[in-house]
Amino acid sequence: MVNRISTAFLYDQIMQEQSSLPPTVYYDGGCPVCTREIALYQRQDGADQVCWVDVAHCAPEALGPGLNREAAMARLHMRRPDGTLASGAEAFTLLWRSLPRWAWLGRLLGSRLALALLEPAYRLFLVMRPLWRGRGSKR
Repeated sequence: MVNRISTAFLYDQIMQEQSSLPPTVYYDGGCPVCTREIALYQRQDGADQVCWVDVAHCAPEALGPGLNREAAMARLHMRRPDGTLASGAEAFTLLWRSLPRWAWLGRLLGSRLALALLEPAYRLFLVMRPLWRGRGSKR
């Protein structure tokens, strides 16, 4: 009986520690469009409660478990406080929900139906992004 109680106690403590981790956004700091958009979010109320990781310039260990640099550079990722990862349109809606002025948009567009429409639009942006990325690196 004591063993079950202590195991449950330890599990609760681990879950509390994980839920106290800040949400973490992984973005491509080498992309001028991405950098400008992230800078906009970083100026918002509540942005100090989010951990921002520029994957173009961070150490590999800053990416955490389950995320490598190639994947992180390919699309926006956000690690939830519980440690799970979201990417693409879903990551944006989670980011928006983390910022008080944007939370309404995250809730509105975070439904399955809205994400089913947003994700293809985000993938189209990803196809176009190298064109903007190239322009920004020539300046």
